[in-house]
Amino acid sequence: MSLSPTAASPPTATAPVQIPVLAVHNIQIVYGGAIEAVRDVSLEVQAGQIVALLGSNGAGKSTVLKAISAVLDAEDGEIEKGSIQLFGRNVEKALAPDIVRQGLVQVPEGRRLFATLTVDENLVVGAHLQSRQSLDEERQNVFRLFPRLAEKRDVIAGYLSGGEQQMVAIGRALMSRPKVLALDEPSLGLAPLIVTEIFSAIEMLREKKGLTILLVEQNASRALAIADYAYIMENGRVVLDGTCDALRRNADVREFYLGLSAQQGRTNMRDVKHYKRRKRWLS
Repeated sequence: MSLSPTAASPPTATAPVQIPVLAVHNIQIVYGGAIEAVRDVSLEVQAGQIVALLGSNGAGKSTVLKAISAVLDAEDGEIEKGSIQLFGRNVEKALAPDIVRQGLVQVPEGRRLFATLTVDENLVVGAHLQSRQSLDEERQNVFRLFPRLAEKRDVIAGYLSGGEQQMVAIGRALMSRPKVLALDEPSLGLAPLIVTEIFSAIEMLREKKGLTILLVEQNASRALAIADYAYIMENGRVVLDGTCDALRRNADVREFYLGLSAQQGRTNMRDVKHYKRRKRWLS
């Protein structure tokens, strides 16, 4: 019995490959030519996302951020292997000013303001690559995001509260009109109400400005509440990653990063002491 010929199926349209705004591939970072701080870390940040990099103190989060921002050399750090791509271009050998020109700006841990300059003068420093018209526009945008800074624009930055200084640090970064904002521990040392205000501003920057944000945080609960995707680091490497919804449901993340336990509602110190032995994703 002969088979009748069948018409050829039309070619299936394939979705275009989305190139990440920021991609880190298997980087290894060494300090002083001897101390390995980061090993084989990879992560991606898509346009318009908030991506969180979580972990305890000393896990290597800030080191990754310094590598992305090209400021490792200030601490005798070096990328031994791996690559970093920003908008599809390799930048692991780029200088810090080149990274800023390409659109990525970091808000460092500890704010690092010019303490003897006013709020307004600190903002102007962040706009050194902008025209006078752009400077005025971005200053007003910063004051709309953080209204209390408008009231204190002539106050010396060193006299501000910690929360106000963090607002100035974020505002200073925004003055350069970044496409990617990298935040290093923005909640560190701040009161809960101020942390809420800072994180609301971060959400607003993504929703209203379309800003892409890489958020390094120890406060996992706050970060997972606003981020789209997260990576968790321990001992210099990524041990877990996923959407924030999935991570919030993960039993280990709930217990060791969110402080929740299915049996007790809260972990106790006896549980925490067995943290490394019991963490299933490191077994």
